[in-house]
Amino acid sequence: MHLFLAILFLLAAIRWGDWRNWKRYYPTILFFIGGDLLKNMILHDHRMWEYQEPLFAEEIFYGHLVINLLVMAVIYPSTILIYLGRMPFEKGKQIFWILFWVFIYLTMELINFHYNAIKHYNGWNMWWSLIFDMVMFVILWIHHNKPLLAWAFSITWLIILWNVFHLSHNLLK
Repeated sequence: MHLFLAILFLLAAIRWGDWRNWKRYYPTILFFIGGDLLKNMILHDHRMWEYQEPLFAEEIFYGHLVINLLVMAVIYPSTILIYLGRMPFEKGKQIFWILFWVFIYLTMELINFHYNAIKHYNGWNMWWSLIFDMVMFVILWIHHNKPLLAWAFSITWLIILWNVFHLSHNLLK
């Protein structure tokens, strides 16, 4: 399932990604991957969701870490090359574009959830995924234009989630 989605994203990026200006998007790609790495490191023993591979290639993509690395290596860069590379100039169209990407990510998660390719834990659910995706795509857009502001928003968002889910400070040990 995850390999199929990664291939779809890669093909979409080949077709619609702004490869000519990839260097402009590289910092945001690293920001996206770095945020996911930080989440995986902090929440290693207290995951909110976990990837699994129930359909095919279980012997290759046998666990959350391997699948998450595939997502970071293929899906995140592909997303950024299309998302930022085709971001409209008009505010109204930008809002629609952000919502379109939220819809893509939420649909992808719903499909994964339906086929048991992702499991939610510790109070996480599809509503939280919707909120998370909305915040994430706004922060990615901000990061592309004002990286320090995006870091401030990200830290604030992390603190909010930490408190909403009553995460223990012991996770930082």
